[in-house]
Amino acid sequence: MHNISFFSISLCCCFIFLIIPHENFSKITAISVDIINQTCKKCADESHVFSYNLCTTSLQAVPVSHVANLQGLALIAMELALNNATKTLLIIKNLLTSNESLDPFAVVCLKDCLQLYSDGITTLVDAVEAFLGEHYDRANLWLSAVMEASNTCEQGFKEKEGEGLLSPLTNENYNLFQLCDIALCISHLLTSGSTFLMRSSAT
Repeated sequence: MHNISFFSISLCCCFIFLIIPHENFSKITAISVDIINQTCKKCADESHVFSYNLCTTSLQAVPVSHVANLQGLALIAMELALNNATKTLLIIKNLLTSNESLDPFAVVCLKDCLQLYSDGITTLVDAVEAFLGEHYDRANLWLSAVMEASNTCEQGFKEKEGEGLLSPLTNENYNLFQLCDIALCISHLLTSGSTFLMRSSAT
């Protein structure tokens, strides 16, 4: 819980510097939606696994995204990823303690996922710290590690001999992967020096 509190405080402080100036408030809605749509489209164009729909709906659902620039959008994605991981951790614990009829192999998989998500929460906080310090390469490394963890959790259920097991965490793993991918893509944009970056940061 200490790490999550630190993350929330850092995010609030960071937005003091990342929001669009108050004098441009009348343009906020159009500008913010345009930045989100353009960012999500560019990321989707560069990756066949990136979900444009999840990107736009996730970011636009957070009120503060309407006044955020690229750095702010990346932090929003990381906050959403952290919330996802925290809730998923509780789901896993509940599955392990409340369902005595679980397949023994599923129990092993869930315990693996429990460790992966526990580590993933810490790693996400490390990613935020690196991002806030503009150590984007380090942040990218941590984000990629969490994405790999979500894949590892999901694939574990498919390794049972025969037809494998249906994962009870498919949606959670998918959402965590995608949310981290949003932050990862934006981090890459911030270091690309592209004209897209200059246009977006200028708003």
